[in-house]
Amino acid sequence: MNQCDSCAYYYYDEDYEEYICEANMDEDDYSRLVSSNYKGCQYYRNGDEYAVVRHQI
Repeated sequence: MNQCDSCAYYYYDEDYEEYICEANMDEDDYSRLVSSNYKGCQYYRNGDEYAVVRHQI
């Protein structure tokens, strides 16, 4: 499982019939993201809405 699978910005687009990242980034950010020098996605946001609740229990 890669990091995108659990990201809140990753969704299935029925028009393109594939998963798409909906994070708001420009071309420079995208090129850094796909390059080998960039280790993680700075736009990643956990899509699990209940993670905070489980943490508080």
